[in-house]
Amino acid sequence: MVQLSVLDLVPVAEGSDARKALANAADLAAHAESLGYRRFWVAEHHGMPGIASAATSVVLAHIGHATSTIRIGAGGIMLPNHAPLAIAEQFGTLAALFPGRVDLGLGRAPGSDQRVAQAMRRTLDGGVDQFPRDIMELQAYFAGDTRLGFEATPAAGADIPLWILGSSLYGAQLAAALGLPYAFASHFAPAALDDAIAVYRRDFRPSAQLREPYVMAGYNVFAADTAEEAALLASSMQQAFIRLRTGQPGKLQPPVPGYLDGLPPQGRTMLADVLSCSSIGTEADVERDLSAFLRRTQVDEIIVTGQIYDPEARKRSFAIAMAAARNVLTPAAA
Repeated sequence: MVQLSVLDLVPVAEGSDARKALANAADLAAHAESLGYRRFWVAEHHGMPGIASAATSVVLAHIGHATSTIRIGAGGIMLPNHAPLAIAEQFGTLAALFPGRVDLGLGRAPGSDQRVAQAMRRTLDGGVDQFPRDIMELQAYFAGDTRLGFEATPAAGADIPLWILGSSLYGAQLAAALGLPYAFASHFAPAALDDAIAVYRRDFRPSAQLREPYVMAGYNVFAADTAEEAALLASSMQQAFIRLRTGQPGKLQPPVPGYLDGLPPQGRTMLADVLSCSSIGTEADVERDLSAFLRRTQVDEIIVTGQIYDPEARKRSFAIAMAAARNVLTPAAA
């Protein structure tokens, strides 16, 4: 049975601030829980004025207290930025606060530019290359491996499923080799989606955590009662991608009527590629698009995202997405 989940980047809207963004994230999480979504994940980003999820484990504690049943997790923690022990302690603490509800997705990208990565890590020597070793060290802390010579408290014994995140074949190969679930970032980097899923499923080796391959894929939804309103809502995220690609990241901008049509051809082409795994429209449009995406990928879970300027319109979009999904998925059975 295919699951439906939520990825929130905790967007900071123009004219607002991080405090309001965090309040909106908690409100959206409670809303997603009431709608029957399986998970609510937030992602680690740094040095971005429009994203308030840099201190990811702290944000998850905030989300956890605003909800009661939905799984909460990182999608993901950029492990090369951190000592594995620190992440083990943080997520062990989350698991103690919210038992049976915490996921830990791991990525190897910095979640920032090189200047911010340098400030986070202090040194860039070997950070990315040590990613597989860091994962195994993290697993050892959660397992309470006595060979470590000490116990990572409160991590040891915590029931925290690990996930590998990726947008290339590397993550697929690593997830398969370690026998971990795999989440593909098709909501912003869809180019290798089909090949990565095929490699993961072909090479998967069962582990203590997972017996069969399990794939989640990111998908953007901008849904409203009319196609025109949905297109307007999507323009905020379209602006965000254009600004990011032109070196001008900032807060999430208000929607602009006709924004896409006003872009030069190269801008429209870039957005068509980056946002190819997206649905913009009414409930019927989303149902059609999700069904096609599922037929194409045969994924086990779809994680829906969508940066929308108005928090209430964003909640409405996720409600429409779930209503559409009920005709093609079975998220309520999670």
